[in-house]
Amino acid sequence: MTTQQAKPALQTGQMSAVAIDDNFNDLHPAFSTLQAMAESNRCLYCYDAPCVTACPTSIDIPSFIRKISTQNPDGAAKTILSANIMGGTCARACPTEVLCEQACVRNVAEDEAVEIGSLQRYAVDHLMARNLPHPFKRAAVTGKKIAVVGAGPAGLSCAHRAAMLGHDVTVFEAKAKPGGLNEYGLAAYKMTNDFAQREVEFLLGIGGIEIEYGKVLGRDVTLGALRDQFDAVFVGVGLGATNNLGLPGEEAGGVDDAIGFIENLRQSVDKSAMPVGKSVVVIGGGNTAIDAAVQAKRLGAEDVTLVYRRGPQNMSATEFEQELAKINGVIVRYWAKPVAIKANGRLMGMVFEKTALDASGKLVGTGETFEIKTDQVLKAIGQKIKTDDLAGMEITGGKIVVDDKYQTTAAGIFAGGDCIKSGEDLTVQSVEDGKCAAIAIDAFLKTA
Repeated sequence: MTTQQAKPALQTGQMSAVAIDDNFNDLHPAFSTLQAMAESNRCLYCYDAPCVTACPTSIDIPSFIRKISTQNPDGAAKTILSANIMGGTCARACPTEVLCEQACVRNVAEDEAVEIGSLQRYAVDHLMARNLPHPFKRAAVTGKKIAVVGAGPAGLSCAHRAAMLGHDVTVFEAKAKPGGLNEYGLAAYKMTNDFAQREVEFLLGIGGIEIEYGKVLGRDVTLGALRDQFDAVFVGVGLGATNNLGLPGEEAGGVDDAIGFIENLRQSVDKSAMPVGKSVVVIGGGNTAIDAAVQAKRLGAEDVTLVYRRGPQNMSATEFEQELAKINGVIVRYWAKPVAIKANGRLMGMVFEKTALDASGKLVGTGETFEIKTDQVLKAIGQKIKTDDLAGMEITGGKIVVDDKYQTTAAGIFAGGDCIKSGEDLTVQSVEDGKCAAIAIDAFLKTA
């Protein structure tokens, strides 16, 4: 897979706007037609293909690749989108290396999987670029109304499938733009050229979906009121709150949430104007931590250190993402936890304690500490659900409890995406949740 490399980072403020723009080009440049044809012909079109099983949305991968190889990319795109309406984003941001591509039988024969993600992007982009009528038609209008809370991947997927089934959908979104983490939470080099918004515009082409912006759950809308006004409600609020370190001085200037850093960067018109520290410390071991660290380096931070409390095998970030950080010059330090913030009016440094596993396998501090001088700390230590506005729902382990039909313990209210526990906290899983929940809501409405 071809990966866009960053230009060497210079001291803060010394990297030109042109160099920064280059650093935020597509991480994986799109396939040309010639490349797509060559790669599609590597597929063995397996019967009962393991790549399909590995895909949370169960895209018929051999079928769409066969259509590319026979010069039918639009047909390939329709196959993809029938299972995953946000197949364009998933082709760009999905960790295919641990899902469909890891399962590819070519790994055994040649040690190199078919580049399924790149082929998926080629097909979907080809269809979207042609501005054709929406590839799916709505069923006869049912007269039923569904409220969707959150215009992220789960909410939008639910809205699209519900609209296909003939229902009228109103989406209530807290922010000024739709897309959720696709718009606000993914690294800028993964979602270039305003793709998140173009995908939403494409998705809305089905008709029957209205989005109301600036509608915050608990402030502007309540679940009780929505349940009274609509025939069913779907909650796709994601994980809107961030975890804290719980250390004195955490409110010091320069100590920020990585999610907020990424969001500000994604919404920045001029990335060269985005403030970044000279010496940046990122705390965490997931993809958000990697995204924040790599982007800080690509903005021109001189030193970026990612600190994780366990070893590399324990990181939720994929092996590819971990390697991406290293080739971009990010220093990764394992087996250390933050224990103090040093600040005197301004951030000066972080103190970490080395960690280890005791005889029982429990993570413990060793008593040995070290300090990293820093003028910016980015926290990527996980997110949690905001529970204040979810009265009437059972929440266990920080997730909304749903049954096998995505219905919560509150009658008529369904949920999906990162706010429930259904699989990996990935865009592709959220899309699957939204799609399946819409089908379950349709069945619920037919028996109501």
